[in-house]
Amino acid sequence: MIALFFQGMALGAALILPLGPQNAFVLQQGVRRHYPLMVAGLCTLSDIILICGGVFGGSALLSQSTLLLSLVTWGGVLFLLWYGWGALRSTLSGTIDSAQAMPAKQGRWRIISTMIAVTWLNPHVYIDTFVMLGSLGGQLPPAARGWFALGSITASTLWFFGLALLASWLSPRLNTPRAQRIINLLVGLVMWLIALRLAQQASGSG
Repeated sequence: MIALFFQGMALGAALILPLGPQNAFVLQQGVRRHYPLMVAGLCTLSDIILICGGVFGGSALLSQSTLLLSLVTWGGVLFLLWYGWGALRSTLSGTIDSAQAMPAKQGRWRIISTMIAVTWLNPHVYIDTFVMLGSLGGQLPPAARGWFALGSITASTLWFFGLALLASWLSPRLNTPRAQRIINLLVGLVMWLIALRLAQQASGSG
């Protein structure tokens, strides 16, 4: 069982480490020291729901419903284009200060709604949790699936909270106009690149 735990943890870490919408948002909020632990906690909670859903049978639902997958994909494309444009616009404006780029003083509910969109409108989340983790974990005996899922959940928990705390610790160095421009440029380009790849996959040209 311990081997399954570490197998799930290793696979979960491999899927979550690349920079994506969730990681970018956690990084931004951590740099601004604006509810970083709340954002990390909500991302972790979302991953717990998605990982458990994928490992314990949700992968079949997604694989059987091409319409659902298409809706999720194109919704994600539109959201990522909008999110990326916000970051790039802040970079190109040339007037960034330490509180500007995705305004740091957003209300708590605005941050929560953005986090929900970043997570649940990102089709890669479903591919990672429902298809990748679900296809592997779903083949295990029922008693073993829990250990596999727990390993993946542990990887998500350590990563999101570690990223939030590290970004908060580095905030004095990163929360400068120049660093904010670099971060926003990176985030914007990554969001648009992911949106382009998703659009190509959805249209059958990827």
